Amino acid sequence: QVQLAESGGGLAQAGGSLRLSCTSSEGATSSTTMAWFRQAPGKEREFVAGFRWNNGREYYADSVKGRFTISRDNTRKTVNLQMNSLKPEDTAEYYCARGVPILSAMRLPSGYRHWGQGTQVAVSS
Repeated sequence: QVQLAESGGGLAQAGGSLRLSCTSSEGATSSTTMAWFRQAPGKEREFVAGFRWNNGREYYADSVKGRFTISRDNTRKTVNLQMNSLKPEDTAEYYCARGVPILSAMRLPSGYRHWGQGTQVAVSS
């Protein structure tokens, strides 16, 4: 069973920055996608950003494009989410996910088998 461990998060002011990290117990393969989702109270879990190893591309939700950056390290076990220009609406529980979704499913929670425990991000206005 693949384990995902998240770190980072916390409290930031609007306009500030936070960095999340997710480390997998196993290295990514060429078919792996690792992604970040978030869920605010009373809302559905939504896709934030993802990286697909099969094409080396990054994908972002429109709401975070230009503000958030997903990156990975050479171990193929860690992905990071650098969050800049934070807004109060970015407040949510952030989850790391790993799976092998087809491209059309990579923005859906159902496309991922493995999940981290979540880390809280709170942005004050």
